[in-house]
Amino acid sequence: MPYITRWSEERSLDALVVPRHGGGIGYADEQVHDRDGNGILWGRVSHRPGKGRPEFGKVHGPRQRRAMRRALCQICAGPADRNRQGVLWLLGEDGNDPETWPTDVLTCHPPVCLPCATKSVGACPHLREGYVALRVRRFAPAGVRGVLYRPALPLPVMSEAVGVALDDPMVRWVRAGQLIVRLAAFSVVDLAEAAAQRG
Repeated sequence: MPYITRWSEERSLDALVVPRHGGGIGYADEQVHDRDGNGILWGRVSHRPGKGRPEFGKVHGPRQRRAMRRALCQICAGPADRNRQGVLWLLGEDGNDPETWPTDVLTCHPPVCLPCATKSVGACPHLREGYVALRVRRFAPAGVRGVLYRPALPLPVMSEAVGVALDDPMVRWVRAGQLIVRLAAFSVVDLAEAAAQRG
C-alpha cells in the first residue's frame, strides 16, 4: 500500500480557523508543529496507517510532506532511487514528446525507488494510461496545495482549493494539505532499461 495513501480511519481533525494578527489565518489553539519552517499552516490529520481501508486518490498530507522533504519513496517510504543522473521520479504524464516540456515541472508526487516504480506502472490504473520516468538533479519546495480562506466576520471562511507558491503573500491564507516541489535539471529515462541495468 502506498505510504502516502490515506486510510479510512485517518481523519482531518477539527481546528477552529481564526484570523491572525498581521494577516492570514491560524488556529485558535495553534501549536508549534502546526506550521513548517516557512511559516505555512498545515491541516491537522490523524495518523493511523493500516487502519480501515486504503482510500486511493486521497493523500495523507503529513506523510506526503515527509516523503518530499526527505526524498523518500512514496510507496514504501524507503530512500528514493538515486544515481549520478539524479533522483527517480515517476509522473503520470505523456513522456513521448519531452521536447514540449517546460524547463521545470511542479508536482505533488514524491519520488520513488526503482522496485516500487517498476511495480507501480503495472499495478496503477492511472500509470498504465501513460507515465514518464525522470532523473532529477535539482528539486526544491515551491508551494503548497490546500484550502484558501478569505477574510470574513466573525471568522475567515473557506473559499476554494488552490495551489500557491511559497513566496506568494496569499499563502498566509492557505491551510496546506500537500507540498509542491519544483523539479529542475532533469532528464527522461527508460524505466525498463534502468531496472534491467540494476538487474
